[in-house]
Amino acid sequence: MISSNDFRPGVSIVLDGSVWKVVEFLHVKPGKGSAFVRTKLKNAQNGNVMEKTFRAGETLPQANLEKSTMQHTYKEGDEYVFMDMETYEEGRLSAAQIGDRVKYLKEGMEVNVVRWDDQVLDVELPNTVTLEVVQADPGVKGDTATGGSKPAVLETGATIMVPLFISQGERIRIDTRNDTYQGRE
Repeated sequence: MISSNDFRPGVSIVLDGSVWKVVEFLHVKPGKGSAFVRTKLKNAQNGNVMEKTFRAGETLPQANLEKSTMQHTYKEGDEYVFMDMETYEEGRLSAAQIGDRVKYLKEGMEVNVVRWDDQVLDVELPNTVTLEVVQADPGVKGDTATGGSKPAVLETGATIMVPLFISQGERIRIDTRNDTYQGRE
């Protein structure tokens, strides 16, 4: 159990049978009346966001999330096969469970899988990954680092915008949180 006075961004609670993560909170103590906590909560299963107000000191069940490090070993059909790095057991996840970050997933990559009651809530990729450019328009003499950008297809099939001087075969660093080019390797 956790008190509403202990809410912080990132704290997970169970509300109406699902897991909600505290995004924002504000402890309000009006001049007249009792104190309350105004929160913005994000549903961990479907991403819905809601605002809810709790009485100060109200207790709620805290979600016990399990985070395990797993390595992507191979893809079989529509499922991605992962190996738990502690128990060496295999687990399978669908592209829907991984979400849109599946476009940066390559074999051998280690990810953190967050579970609640044996249900996968999130698959956390590293913040930056290094991938090879397999298709990009050729660079032209005079292209500069600040001149503009062009689309490039990466080895995993993802398409991102890169500077004009990037060519096919180069290895580049990508920020997986916001799909941006970070630099060459």
